[in-house]
Amino acid sequence: MPEWFQGEFWDAMAGVMFDRARWEQVPEEVDGLVALLGLTPAALVLDLCCGPGRHSLELARRGFSVTGVDLHAPYLEQARREAAGVEWVHGDMREFCREGAFDAAVNLYSSFGYFEDQEDDRRVARNLCRSLKPGGAFLIDTMSKEVLARKFQPRGWHELDDGAVLLEDRRIEEGWGGIRTTWTRIRGRDQQSFTFTMRLYSGTELATLLRDAGFATVTLFGWLDGRPYDHEARRLVALARAPA
Repeated sequence: MPEWFQGEFWDAMAGVMFDRARWEQVPEEVDGLVALLGLTPAALVLDLCCGPGRHSLELARRGFSVTGVDLHAPYLEQARREAAGVEWVHGDMREFCREGAFDAAVNLYSSFGYFEDQEDDRRVARNLCRSLKPGGAFLIDTMSKEVLARKFQPRGWHELDDGAVLLEDRRIEEGWGGIRTTWTRIRGRDQQSFTFTMRLYSGTELATLLRDAGFATVTLFGWLDGRPYDHEARRLVALARAPA
């Protein structure tokens, strides 16, 4: 049986995850990640789990050489229509590794921790470290235990761009080891529901995983603008650097 991220979820919920506001935020987000990574002109950048290419496309517009990798082929086809100059790779993040190829890599928008076996997360991190040039940097942006605990609500709803309503049911599992979420999209008499799970990391746990994967240093931030990772953090952003 396919895991949740291998099914219809991405097409059915594309309008939820990649609405107008998400696209409008991209230039500001890329400003932040370029500064944190210290990207120089013509840097080779890997966008692992690039989705429809929001950040890959913006990075390419700014002159960086970008490789976008994603498991969902329709998203890559959509992105390819926008920018043929980007290298779009259909692949599983657990398998992708290109030894010493990139100056920097990013994994954004909670695209980590999907797998039932935590060893798969470690495998992804090891492959990322191996894919960087000496001294290369990796930036990951995700939701952490600390940030989620501060604002957790078991249920919620909001209206989507197309007038549909999204209902959200959330459940913490395994002593804050993960979260199970059900999204139900309702438009008129039509209704679709999908359940997905994610492993949750604290800042310390994620930093430890990255160091164990081979990264020399890990610095934590509370958002892409470089704010500290403290009680007011917006997200968990980890900047890990490969050995020089």
